[in-house]
Amino acid sequence: MKALVQRVTKASVSVNGVVVGKIGSGLVVLVGVARGDMERDALYLADKVANLRIFADEASKFNLSVTDTGGEILVISQFTLLADTRRGRRPSFEGAAPPDQAEALVDFFVSRVRDTGLKVETGRFQQHMLVEIHNDGPVTIELNSKDKIS
Repeated sequence: MKALVQRVTKASVSVNGVVVGKIGSGLVVLVGVARGDMERDALYLADKVANLRIFADEASKFNLSVTDTGGEILVISQFTLLADTRRGRRPSFEGAAPPDQAEALVDFFVSRVRDTGLKVETGRFQQHMLVEIHNDGPVTIELNSKDKIS
């Protein structure tokens, strides 16, 4: 699984002109599920997202997590994170999990993040979404469950 984490001052997601998710200060997490990903990948990323220290403390050091700050999280499924652009000019998405498998793992990821007690909003799976992100910093971090150190 891959996640692109952005620290934001606010964010929202709309489907067909209707806001379906909206947060204040916190994180937008774009999540992509690869073929072969399992619940352990979602567990790893959920813990990493909730505890990633990318918020400044009083000394302006990245020492606080979204959990520490009581921030909010907006999760958007995004299979395009699995794009393979090594050949040609059109990305291949062969590495992305089939939609039913991906949706189940994204839902599992969301439920694990919600277990932290933080407010978590979501987009709509397989829908055309407009995402408004006010990236703070900007701070954008890429996470990949395959990068974890055993």
